[in-house]
Amino acid sequence: MIRLVVADDHPVVRAGLLALFGSEPDIEVVADVAGPDEAVAAAERRNPDVVLMDLQFRAHATTGADATRRIRALDAAPYVLVLTNYDSDADILAAVEAGASGYLLKDAPPHELTAAVRAAAAGESALAPVIATRLLDRMRAPQVSLSSREIQVLELVAAGRSNTEVASDLFVSETTVKSHLAHIYSKLDVSSRTAAVSAARRRGILRQG
Repeated sequence: MIRLVVADDHPVVRAGLLALFGSEPDIEVVADVAGPDEAVAAAERRNPDVVLMDLQFRAHATTGADATRRIRALDAAPYVLVLTNYDSDADILAAVEAGASGYLLKDAPPHELTAAVRAAAAGESALAPVIATRLLDRMRAPQVSLSSREIQVLELVAAGRSNTEVASDLFVSETTVKSHLAHIYSKLDVSSRTAAVSAARRRGILRQG
């Protein structure tokens, strides 16, 4: 029996997932929670095989990627499968780098979701086709791919942060931030912060604002 924790802050989504997995004879939902901290606590206490994790939780500063990193650092850590509406490079990279075993979008058909949970429980990767394609594209075209740190910088710029504020948020010097921005401008073939944000959104590197 696969023991599953469901973490999503939308009650209707959780109810739908509980109904879906309730009809699967080999999957048992041992906890359903509405926040990232609760997901970590459930992973510690309920001994699941897999945690099904949303990426964004309203009214929580902690993200699903943050919770994924904490869960994967546990002793006898369960696998984490991301289920989200977001497919930007920033979201995908954050989840994969945090240790997620799979990444699915919420428009996935039910059979794909149950198969992904079984794959994750078996230690296999489970990626939605569009996500797999995006990762392959990054590997094939590294010259137009931003590093995770460059994406962090650009996300803060998109949020209206100054270079000084970005440096403070990331605990680096302002010179380092300017260096990151110079690399970003070069990779995206732009010459300003506004153009960089716009180009990154067009390419799917950042979420649409």
